[in-house]
Amino acid sequence: MTEIAERGYVHAEVLVSTDWVEQHLQDPKVRVIESNEDTLLYASGHLPGAVHVDWTSDLNDQLRRDYITAEGFEKLMSRIGATKDTTVVFYGDKNNWWACYAFWVFQLFGHTNARVMDGGRVKWQKELRPLTRDVPQYAPSQYKAQARGDAAHRAFRDDVMRHLDKKGQLVDVRSPEEYAGTRMHMPDYPNEGALRGGHIPGAKSIPWARAINAEDGTFKSAAELKALYCTDNGLSPEKETIAYCRIGERSSHSWFALKYLLGFQNVRNYDGSWTEWGNMVNVPIEK
Repeated sequence: MTEIAERGYVHAEVLVSTDWVEQHLQDPKVRVIESNEDTLLYASGHLPGAVHVDWTSDLNDQLRRDYITAEGFEKLMSRIGATKDTTVVFYGDKNNWWACYAFWVFQLFGHTNARVMDGGRVKWQKELRPLTRDVPQYAPSQYKAQARGDAAHRAFRDDVMRHLDKKGQLVDVRSPEEYAGTRMHMPDYPNEGALRGGHIPGAKSIPWARAINAEDGTFKSAAELKALYCTDNGLSPEKETIAYCRIGERSSHSWFALKYLLGFQNVRNYDGSWTEWGNMVNVPIEK
């Protein structure tokens, strides 16, 4: 973790290196969790001992557009053999989009003993570290979850509307084309249903990928992140901030960078994001 600590992050402890993870693969106090956009990727090979958390079925309610309840979280943690004392370490594809998303959902239930493996799955593979297709079996644990607490980490549409009235800090982490309204979806992805293009008025366009090093998917240093978010785009760590994207996965990555790496004091992820905002009647949109 020395190299990560040297980057100057406010909360460097939430980020661990691939070296650290490999050294802790057999640690009974650590549970490594793979969470990917491609939910079939885990079966093709994963870190030894890692469990699979499927964002579609394990984290999301199967009827409402919402997350699992405290009871659902208890069942998930019991299945993967984790207790409140277990350090959970997330990694995944897409430069840790979904690892950060899963990390964010875990924070809704107060499981703060959580880390993200810097660089994710791609960095691990580039370093030729071990992968396996063996699915680990852990004894079920007893986990008593606290009631889900959204307020500190999650913004809803009414929160965003109030934030607009206060001219609060908004970060649109989508591609420049999505922000401009010339594209209704991510490049190379299908249109997922937004009826209008553009962005929420006043939002800064800061694509999520600008926070990472392209060669290995690791986060840029604190100095580089501060230059990106604060110097170039005028954001203040002391002011309330809301990040959004399409469904909250890319913005959870930016939320992680702002909250933990730069120490923004009040930053939330608007997971309704553009699939909600772009479909609502009579909300303000800019292009």
